[in-house]
Amino acid sequence: MNFGQAISTCLSRYATFSGRASRPEFWWFFLFQILASVAASMLGDTVAALVSLALLLPALAVGVRRLHDIGKSGWWQLLVLTGIGLLVLIYWWVQPTAEGSNLHDAVAA
Repeated sequence: MNFGQAISTCLSRYATFSGRASRPEFWWFFLFQILASVAASMLGDTVAALVSLALLLPALAVGVRRLHDIGKSGWWQLLVLTGIGLLVLIYWWVQPTAEGSNLHDAVAA
């Protein structure tokens, strides 16, 4: 998956919390978020806030799908609220795809 495909997939599935997201899909969208936030911040605080708000739901959805891809529940994403939990999430997000189907795929089907 390339940069354009990842952005297209994440934005078209902006509120889909079931299924899986590959590492490239997650990280390319993460890069897009950073670039969009930097560009928006150059245009002003209001624009930056609107861009951040617009990308919040797709970012949460792709994060949950990425956790499903490694066999974890999407609820683990709440670890980000603890601060130090972000390190655990980053570790999980860089893990390779779990082979076979997982509980989250069976529930979503």
